[in-house]
Amino acid sequence: MDLRRLAALPLLLPFVPAATAATPSDARACAAIASDPERLACYDSLFPRRVAPASAAARPTEPPVIYAFDEPASPRAEERSLLDSRWELEPDAKLGAFNIRGYKPLYVLPFFHTSNINASPRSPSPDHDVELPERLKAAEMKFQLSFKGKILESLFGDNGDLWLGYTQASHWQVANPQISRPFRETNYEPELMLVFRSDLRVLGWDGHLFGVSVNHQSNGRSLPLSRSWNRVVGQAGFERGDWTVMVRPWWIFKESFDKSDNPDIGDYLGHGDVQIVRVWNGHEFALMLRPSAEGGAAQFDWAFPIHNQLRGHLQLFDGYGESLIDYNHRATYVGLGLSLLEWY
Repeated sequence: MDLRRLAALPLLLPFVPAATAATPSDARACAAIASDPERLACYDSLFPRRVAPASAAARPTEPPVIYAFDEPASPRAEERSLLDSRWELEPDAKLGAFNIRGYKPLYVLPFFHTSNINASPRSPSPDHDVELPERLKAAEMKFQLSFKGKILESLFGDNGDLWLGYTQASHWQVANPQISRPFRETNYEPELMLVFRSDLRVLGWDGHLFGVSVNHQSNGRSLPLSRSWNRVVGQAGFERGDWTVMVRPWWIFKESFDKSDNPDIGDYLGHGDVQIVRVWNGHEFALMLRPSAEGGAAQFDWAFPIHNQLRGHLQLFDGYGESLIDYNHRATYVGLGLSLLEWY
């Protein structure tokens, strides 16, 4: 045997793969290996190198694309909860500040019909009654725009985000040429929200979100049609599987009787609501319940898939306060149209 070759064997051993060694199951086992070649061989056994096929005819001058390894998808990303997907609650879900995100549903309902049009809006405040009934039609169009953006992130360690939200809902008398197709009502709703992640568990439900917001809503109109209110709104979000429940109590800022557009709004719109959302097989069902001293309201929304992100949208509402001008007007509404974004 050549003695020179025998003497070189120890120098070659680090470059020889250990055929009988057990394949590690965790990358942390590779990190503990001191030898650089052995550590590289360990990582290669976990994440094999792969060369993406390239067409020489299509791209003769481009070199093949080489991937060092395919990192396994995070189980947390695949199992992202409904609330986490919209509020970036977990540390690995945060996308940073000043990213525009969806908030409330975004839809347009070309058919929106009411059983009892409010042609003479009224309020107990002075100079807030319409004396001559408006020539309104029961059929109109309704659409809603809504978005939010985070302006501060992780205020308390990796928790606590400050969001700015805005929602606009409009009722358009598009089928009423007799009065020049006006917008019967548009509600503007900006709000500032502080949202926290939580690990609370109640009766099998994950209390994943808690927060508080300052909310303003108005219709931006002059007397006698002016309506507005300001609230501090609490938020508690619970989820289990494809179900999400959001409980929202609120406290209304009181104004003097002669300065308020609607001093009795709490009697009709109450002091909180509950939203129940179920996502099933591409469909989304949402139920809003809002109790009040005068009877409150309920709203049901069903979004169903049509093509890609486009969905059909059915909306049913019964009670008080479908819009601010109707805060003390009870009616039933049916709407049908399209939506691009739902709750979750």
